[in-house]
Amino acid sequence: MTVPKGTSGTVSKKPSGAAAKERSAKGAAAAEKAAATPVKKAKPPQSRTALVRQARRINRELAEVYAYAHPELDFENPFQLLVATVMSAQTTDLRVNQTTPALFAAYPTPEDLAAANPEEVEELIRPTGFFRAKTKSIMGLSAALRDEFGGEVPGRLEDLVKLPGVGRKTAFVVLGNAFGVPGITVDTHFGRLVRRWKWTEQTDPDKVEAEVGALFPKSEWTMLSHRVIFHGRRICHSRKPACGACPIAPLCPSYGEGETDPEKAKKLLKYEMGGMPGQRLKPPPDYPGKPAPPLGAAG
Repeated sequence: MTVPKGTSGTVSKKPSGAAAKERSAKGAAAAEKAAATPVKKAKPPQSRTALVRQARRINRELAEVYAYAHPELDFENPFQLLVATVMSAQTTDLRVNQTTPALFAAYPTPEDLAAANPEEVEELIRPTGFFRAKTKSIMGLSAALRDEFGGEVPGRLEDLVKLPGVGRKTAFVVLGNAFGVPGITVDTHFGRLVRRWKWTEQTDPDKVEAEVGALFPKSEWTMLSHRVIFHGRRICHSRKPACGACPIAPLCPSYGEGETDPEKAKKLLKYEMGGMPGQRLKPPPDYPGKPAPPLGAAG
């Protein structure tokens, strides 16, 4: 047989009838096996009533574990809390607490800080990172307080969010802890945990605030924020939650994402839970842990 030029020397053959039957039989067997395998039904979504009950029970449990929950920034007045909260962006509360004593000693009032030399302020707050942008914000908000509010921090959300560097999260920290106005503080810890608990699927802080806030009475909002943030910093970490040492493990729909062995989980605990200093140099009297060391001191 002559093979056409440009083609292989092997002539392909059509599958024999036996081969076709064999393939057909295998296909039928696979289909039969698939049909025999039970299909897992999707878990029905939690009812609104069940979600509210679960959320409020977790809050009650956290209230027992963290009866001493508090804002972890050192402050003596609304102005100090406002400045410290703005400075806490992209750094730890500990580093802010170690930095603010020198800042507030040099510039105790909005008028003082507004009139400061920017380079001197930058040098004082350099340890918190992003010190140029933060200097611009805290000097700008100080000038606004001086010029528009008589040197006093306003106690209304709509006024606070107009200040340089102040968003809703910062405003609610100040309102809740300096003025007693309820608010939910959606930081990275809060957002992560409420999604793990299936309280919301939202990632936008404003939407998280709205959905979670609807699960609780307003009177709980500020302390709920503290408890959730405490839990996120101490036990329910981002990369490796200490599931085996978690007091609300039976209530958590995401249990098992982290270390479940109790002994290994204990080694992941932070701050007072792990026997280490907290973030405040001047913690409240009922804080069960050790005060944080000043800047430059050995921890």
